Amino acid sequence: MKKIIAVVTILSSTLTLGQSVEFNVDETVKTNHEVTVNGKKISYTAETGMQPVWDDKGEPIAGLQFTYYKVNDKKNTKEDLRPLVISFNGGPGSASVWMHLAYTGPRTLNISDEGFPTQPYGFKENPHSILDVADIVYVNPVNTGHSRPILNEKGSFDKKKFFGVNADVDYLAEWINTFVTRKDKWLAPKYLIGESYGTTRVSGLANKLQNSHWMYINGVILVSPTELGIERDGPIEVANRLPYFAAAAWYHNKLAPELQNKPILEMLDEVEDFTIQELIPALTMGGFLDAEKKKSIVEKMSYYSSVDEKVFLQNNLEVPFNTFWKTLKIDDGFTVGRLDSRYLGLDAKEAGTRPDYNSELTSWLQSFTPAINHYIKNELNYKTDLQYNMFGSVYPWDRTRNNTGKELRQAMAQNPSMEVMIQSGLFDGATTYFNAKYTMWHIDESGKMKDRLHFKTYESGHMMYLRKADLKNANDDIREFIKNSLPKDDAPIKY
Repeated sequence: MKKIIAVVTILSSTLTLGQSVEFNVDETVKTNHEVTVNGKKISYTAETGMQPVWDDKGEPIAGLQFTYYKVNDKKNTKEDLRPLVISFNGGPGSASVWMHLAYTGPRTLNISDEGFPTQPYGFKENPHSILDVADIVYVNPVNTGHSRPILNEKGSFDKKKFFGVNADVDYLAEWINTFVTRKDKWLAPKYLIGESYGTTRVSGLANKLQNSHWMYINGVILVSPTELGIERDGPIEVANRLPYFAAAAWYHNKLAPELQNKPILEMLDEVEDFTIQELIPALTMGGFLDAEKKKSIVEKMSYYSSVDEKVFLQNNLEVPFNTFWKTLKIDDGFTVGRLDSRYLGLDAKEAGTRPDYNSELTSWLQSFTPAINHYIKNELNYKTDLQYNMFGSVYPWDRTRNNTGKELRQAMAQNPSMEVMIQSGLFDGATTYFNAKYTMWHIDESGKMKDRLHFKTYESGHMMYLRKADLKNANDDIREFIKNSLPKDDAPIKY
């Protein structure tokens, strides 16, 4: 394998620092470790480093940093048949750090039971990792983690090859093909898991891998999914906010006692029924909604959200998310988080239309950033001067022609054994659980494949696994999903 050295010039937004970092785009480091999962000790090899992205001439155009965990099972002579989970996060400019170091991998963060930072920072064994049922590779797309493009003689690169819905899927599918070939995993059952924008990635990849690389996927796991190109504008988009408003208000004890005293899922069933049966039809009428009906609808919206009726009327029944995050706990002096509304923020002024910052994200970065940098260098023994980009620049991102929901449906239709699971946190205000349900309902509008679409919710937010109880629950759900979606030996895959 030829050695390929690339040079990256380090830039800031205001000046060139005048230094370059060399990195090998095709070099990895292996280390051996153990973890105890569900009471069973597992020996595994961790491989991290770079694997190239090739252009159509076979020349490297980027190096993607990945971490691959492979179980060492001397009793099993069929390592090539062990399931492989290929993991992406979102952004789209986010590293794979989140699920890697807090969800499915063999190590998890030192944080509180509800997911808040603690010191000393760091990591520990993950007793709920899915490594007992599958090998896992965590992939960092270009400009995330330590992954970088190869610059030309002018110190630039073609962003259109990487930064866009379809370009992203195209080059990552090529990279996965190379990885699966190198690791001899063509015979293995394969699963794609993505979080947030990563759900757009893996939905497109499921179809691209099958139709351009003839690599068939057993299952796709969508964690806090985006809309996948499935439109929900107008009354649908506005109405779909209410169940999330209700969930966040319930968590902060802002609802009427008769709602507050119900289990959250029972309460949300009531809100969802109102949303579907009454709110959407009412919003469809716009300014021609009957006055008495409008009064009744506003009363119910306020009842289920704790937002004052006057606020709904001032906004023509369309209360923005920012207003909700700013005002839900205004009487207590706090804002609530966007990605996880359990987190509180402290603004300079109570007045205003939006929170000053995302309280949940600042909390997460405090926990994750020191942990991942220490982990890669000291436990995985990967040394580099490249900065680990928790969030890297992927601007401008081409969002046109996003048909990933339809592409996922096509992949399912072509592969009768493919199953899909959606995981959503009830307190996620960015990719809300009810929007995730709506996405699931509209992936296959024929309804012929609805038995192959599975939905799970958790009493947490966007990263549901940060809550200790849901770290276990969500991993157990993935574990069962993998076990249940494996075809029986020699059973024909057909309709």
